[in-house]
Amino acid sequence: MSTKAGLRPWLSATRCMRRSQLSVLQNRRNVFTSSDQPFPLQSPDDWQSLQDRRIRFKMLVDLFSEHGSNVTRDNTFQPHHQLHRPLAPSEATLSALIAAGAHFGHAKSLLNPNFMPYAYGVRAGITIIDLDSTLPLLRRAANLTRAVVARDGTVVFVGTRPDLRAVVRKAAERIGPQAFHVGERWLPGTLTNKLQLFGSDVTRGQRVTPDLVIFLNPLANIHAIRECAIQHIPTIGIVDSNVDPRVVMYAIPANDESPRAAELIAGVLSIAGREGRALRDREEQIKELRQSRYMRAQGRGTTRYVADRD
Repeated sequence: MSTKAGLRPWLSATRCMRRSQLSVLQNRRNVFTSSDQPFPLQSPDDWQSLQDRRIRFKMLVDLFSEHGSNVTRDNTFQPHHQLHRPLAPSEATLSALIAAGAHFGHAKSLLNPNFMPYAYGVRAGITIIDLDSTLPLLRRAANLTRAVVARDGTVVFVGTRPDLRAVVRKAAERIGPQAFHVGERWLPGTLTNKLQLFGSDVTRGQRVTPDLVIFLNPLANIHAIRECAIQHIPTIGIVDSNVDPRVVMYAIPANDESPRAAELIAGVLSIAGREGRALRDREEQIKELRQSRYMRAQGRGTTRYVADRD
């Protein structure tokens, strides 16, 4: 009896706790639908009142939406946009270059004397690159890339750092079959000793020598730049404050250690190359149209010149 008397308080306590939990759940469930009020949507009037509330809420949303912000994920800058959705050459701005960190150079003690025309000043011992000169030079390089691709030329993107491999691959894929990329290592003698590397059949049947080479880290690929100079191949390169801008033919002064700056510049150049390919396709279509009109005119027995009406 003493044992049962000792257990009864514990049993009664657990029963009370269960009942209190059930009562709490019932109260939570009936916060908005208490027992003294009718359950919602039990009559047509309840349904009509619900529809009226929805209409009033929609009217308020439509009224205040005009005064709110329209910023979304699609129309705002995201870090991955420079790699997957780059800017066109006409859309490149100083703010985009600053956001990419293209204005940061190396230490003042590492400044190359030939880089002085592109230096804005020194801040905290770091050389600041003048982006007012970077933007027109970037657009000049974009015009060159567009012209080379439009004339059926080949372009090679070179970026041998691990963080630049995806950049050069995306840039080459964006242009198409006229572009190639080197992301691992530039093999010495690729241009100067191509007969021994590729063989006589490949060098005779295919175009091994590119028409334009773009370097994202030119200082680490100085031997490749030397080969391009020997073969008289124009070069474009991102030149930092510790590099002589004369090592490449078309220099773009910017931070060569920033992956975002490399993504921005390579993206702009690749978009320009894609525009050049579109121009080339358009010219080919016009030539085919002229040729077909000329053949039809010869079939009718006339030899007059068929003008293009497009």
